[in-house]
Amino acid sequence: MAALVWSVRSVDHALDGETVYRELLADEPVAFWLDGSLTDRAERRVSVLGTSVGGDVVVRDVADGDVFAELRELLAARRARLPAVPEEIAELFGGGYVGYFGYEFKALTGGATAHEAPTPDALWIWADRFVVIDHDRDVSYLVAVHEPDDVAAAGWGDGLPASWWMSGRGQPEIAALDLEAHLEQDRATYLAGIDTCMAALEAGRTYEVCLTNRVRLPAVEDPLEFYLWQREQNPAPYSAFLRYGELAVASSSPERFLTVDADGWAECRPIKGTAPRSADPAQDQLVAKALAEDEKTRAENLMIVDLIRNDLGRVSQPGTVQVPQLMAVETYQTVHQLVTTVRGRLRPDVDALDAVRACFPPGSMTGAPKIATMELLDSLEWSARGVYSGALGYLTVDGRADLSVVIRTAVMTPAGTVVGAGGAIVLDSDPAAEYDEMVLKATAAIGRIS
Repeated sequence: MAALVWSVRSVDHALDGETVYRELLADEPVAFWLDGSLTDRAERRVSVLGTSVGGDVVVRDVADGDVFAELRELLAARRARLPAVPEEIAELFGGGYVGYFGYEFKALTGGATAHEAPTPDALWIWADRFVVIDHDRDVSYLVAVHEPDDVAAAGWGDGLPASWWMSGRGQPEIAALDLEAHLEQDRATYLAGIDTCMAALEAGRTYEVCLTNRVRLPAVEDPLEFYLWQREQNPAPYSAFLRYGELAVASSSPERFLTVDADGWAECRPIKGTAPRSADPAQDQLVAKALAEDEKTRAENLMIVDLIRNDLGRVSQPGTVQVPQLMAVETYQTVHQLVTTVRGRLRPDVDALDAVRACFPPGSMTGAPKIATMELLDSLEWSARGVYSGALGYLTVDGRADLSVVIRTAVMTPAGTVVGAGGAIVLDSDPAAEYDEMVLKATAAIGRIS
């Protein structure tokens, strides 16, 4: 096939993400916004927004086969047609596919097919028109990947205004609803599920169980406006908005599932343990200290870390799997969280998709041991998790990846809005407190609280 070319133009300031979306993407049938502007951690803040003008979207269900292998072949084919990624964007986003793997793809990684999701199990958008915003260096890039004779593509994005002025947003209707009245499993049912988990824990069948529930709410009239409300009320490092026809996904996830860098280092950053910030600085320090020292939270975190070390070990060079940060308190705008970093250098014969397969689904969303615990969850949960509990982000043509854990996320279709939420059950769990935590997390996903 004929070669493709890159067209890259720089803008001497960091564009406003909302402006870019409204001006360039609002009328596109498919679009994405990986929103890196909201993290208040020290790492570099980058946002990527774009679409596929040719409508090249991989939409698959588990029954369609091995989507990991298919994406590897597609990326290889694109890479063969493209010159090297331009230097100015290589460290930011080197072009590729943006989308998600839904939880039900556990059937390809050792789990079973127990429930069928009404939304696609995988959705990946080939990004041939995109904007990269480097918030820290105050520069943006307008990028097109196109046929050499497509002269119009090189001018994609011309005429963007510097900013988009918006007045305050009103609260979405669903944010005012009583979420407990819309739970798929009511309090009594969810507590009974916790009892079953406790029995399995006592019998030694599992060591930790991430039991989840679904909140089923009415449809949202304007998914973009919902996401803009969500990002104002609950800013998060892995905020994202995806749209494919009538399906929209609005995420305020704080958790990294997996990154793979140019040198083949794979990194997972599981979160187990969250506490709200306090406006009183002295009290805020006490909250963070209590989180760091909580025995139950530390036990949850450690079990998932061991699981992830095992997952990464299957694809990493011997002796390279390490834990450079063990159960450290990281402080964000609205919460403290207990975060561990697990790293390993991939073997020369494996790639980012092999790493995704080895670690999927995220261990923080299953429990340990993974396979046996997923079987227990299949028997307790009434419906597919769908996009929730999966992984969302990008896979680039130059072999990198950056994926979040899909939590604190609303999945919107004309049929309704679904929010998943849950929590880790261990032997010393308080069932009533676990139920309250599940409701709290569901509430966070629609932007009412942190």
